[in-house]
Amino acid sequence: MGLKSRRTNTIEVQNVNVPNYSGRVDATKYADMKQALLRVLPDGDDSGFTQSEMMAAVKPHLSATLFPGGKTSGWWVKTVQLDLEAKGVLQRDTGKPLRWRRS
Repeated sequence: MGLKSRRTNTIEVQNVNVPNYSGRVDATKYADMKQALLRVLPDGDDSGFTQSEMMAAVKPHLSATLFPGGKTSGWWVKTVQLDLEAKGVLQRDTGKPLRWRRS
């Protein structure tokens, strides 16, 4: 899942589109979004989800406490998707529209 900071509840994330980039985000929200994203995305044999399909599909699986009314969930979907893609957990198709699935 990445390295957790001992001082605060954060986790280091990467961005597949920006090599050598890393940043820190809230580890609890990251874990909740990661679980939701991996739950809804099909595996490597299926066609995958577009960005908008991913964003809609995760909302019912998110903690209402962490993401009340789905607020900010779009930013979190993208952050976790880019990180998991950088780590080889997710893959994107190159067709249009772009689609993602579990590796």
